[in-house]
Amino acid sequence: MLPSNTILGVFLISQLCVGVTGNSLLFILYAYTLLFKPRFKKLIDSVFMHLAIVNVLMIIFMLISHIMSSFGVTRFLDDAGCMAVLFIVRVARGMSISTTSVLSTFQVITITPSNSKWAWLKAKLSKWTFSSLLCSWVINILIYAYMISMVIAKTNATLFGNGYLDPYCQNKNFGNQNPGSFFRIIFICDLLYVAIMIWTSLYMVILLYRHRKRAQHLHSTSLSCQPSPERRATHSILLLVSCFVFFYWLNNFITLFGFYVQTKIPDLEGINAIFVTCYPTICPFLLMKNNKYTLQFTSSFSVMTMTCFQRALHD
Repeated sequence: MLPSNTILGVFLISQLCVGVTGNSLLFILYAYTLLFKPRFKKLIDSVFMHLAIVNVLMIIFMLISHIMSSFGVTRFLDDAGCMAVLFIVRVARGMSISTTSVLSTFQVITITPSNSKWAWLKAKLSKWTFSSLLCSWVINILIYAYMISMVIAKTNATLFGNGYLDPYCQNKNFGNQNPGSFFRIIFICDLLYVAIMIWTSLYMVILLYRHRKRAQHLHSTSLSCQPSPERRATHSILLLVSCFVFFYWLNNFITLFGFYVQTKIPDLEGINAIFVTCYPTICPFLLMKNNKYTLQFTSSFSVMTMTCFQRALHD
């Protein structure tokens, strides 16, 4: 029977492969549209590509140290390595949050009726979308450039007390009775983006409900049975936000528990890493689900597979 560390390592490697593959396919899909189908490109496509890059960075740098630890590798990171990995992971996680928030805001403005008081924002979408992402990069880099100085390589295999801890790193003030400052700035910044996501998602649900009520009065069923691309995109982003909020709060709960518990649980760090990277792993598949090029490729691949299978039978 395999030890628990090896089983955890296999799960982590599987998640790494699935997450990197999914986000790479998402990036290639929209890069293909941008380069070879320019008349079909949309502003939101570049935001999807940005999200895919951020997700790949987060998945790789979050999981690699836990994978090494699960297979018994010691002293994988020194002080500089801990600072670099923490910085990349936290900035990528912050940008994943802010990009998802931008996506939900973008979509709610896109589907806002032209007679709404918010309709004037549609003309500002291009400028405000990229400005928001740029500001988010600056804010996250400044926050975590300050916080990485708090982290050093782990000095002891077994530590007891409050503090940040992962397989190879710990915060300098480990065991301090008031360690909450390490998370306070992050939580406040993240909470703003989560609040925006929740508000825009509720507003999108209200708009979709109103649209459905209006569609029920139409005599033609073709309009109500075949959702528009905007409506499909809205459903995907609503599902994306719901998935994010669930894993965000689950991750925060486990992180805070691991931060304040006196006796550290070794496997908890690896399990939390799985939950942290669940959203960036699932994200590309939710976004590709209703993409027309994905559907066309899937249909073509199915036809090609059936053709090859029939030829093999005849031979």
